[in-house]
Amino acid sequence: MSASGTAAGAAYAPVVLEEIADGVHAYVQETGGWCVNNAGVLLDEGRAPVVVDTVATEARARRFGEAVRRLGGAAPRVLVNTHFHGDHTFGNALVGGPDTVIVAHERARQEMAAAGLGLTGLWPGVDWGTIDLRLPDMTYDRRMELHLGGRTVQLLHPGPAHTSGDTLVWLPADRVLFAGDVVLPGCTPFLLMGSLRGSLRALAELRALAPRVVVGGHGPLAGPEAIDETERYLRWLQRTAEQARAAGLAPLEAARQLGTHPFQDWTDPERLVGNLHRAYAEADGGPDGEPLDVVRIFGEMVEFNGGRLPVCHA
Repeated sequence: MSASGTAAGAAYAPVVLEEIADGVHAYVQETGGWCVNNAGVLLDEGRAPVVVDTVATEARARRFGEAVRRLGGAAPRVLVNTHFHGDHTFGNALVGGPDTVIVAHERARQEMAAAGLGLTGLWPGVDWGTIDLRLPDMTYDRRMELHLGGRTVQLLHPGPAHTSGDTLVWLPADRVLFAGDVVLPGCTPFLLMGSLRGSLRALAELRALAPRVVVGGHGPLAGPEAIDETERYLRWLQRTAEQARAAGLAPLEAARQLGTHPFQDWTDPERLVGNLHRAYAEADGGPDGEPLDVVRIFGEMVEFNGGRLPVCHA
């Protein structure tokens, strides 16, 4: 099912709501890229549904909430946030109802509280609407299971990867994986708030699950090949960072001098600068997920982009 519309005079990206297993729907905002993410709706034999992630703006959240209610007949019973970033969490209060239980990794809740609405300051031209930040009600450490009728839904924390508090949502009987931003088919990965080493470990964990369908946090629906493509990028990033550090190049300078490369056509190529900063920090002995100066490095990404803010379609 496809839909499109406008909000505050700006065109929506196309949205596809696709049933990828019996009662399991992927909500795909097709533009992908900055702040235009994917979500999921899991139906439970007549009970209120379970939702995976929300969306970035008030208008988009109202639109997604309507889709959830059309499918499941009610606000979600449980809402899982795969990580703390606002494009996956800002809609919590609007998509969820007063009785919805929001679940996330314990680090994601801490990071969400610390970040607040800071994402909105990066793109002041976006019509964010009125956002009431709603934090998770329940957190877990390594693993948690939800039971929807006869279906088991596993929440798995792979360690630092895209962020330090990622959740993978795995449906073993259906072999469907909601990967959050650990996998972004066709989009440049973003490790600035996570870990390169940890992302590689996470991908090995995902590969061992042998998913049939991978719903990335952004980008089109994919299969297990998306895991391999992400790993190829990360291995290339490691080699690129090693060579640039050996040549004495700072991350921004290294990105500028790189020229053509195999992943230059992926969405949001300016993320390379942030990813190089993460790779350098780990090569210098920093721990996985060590906090970096996100605002300063985002400024370098803008410099790499010719002084223009990265395109945000939210």
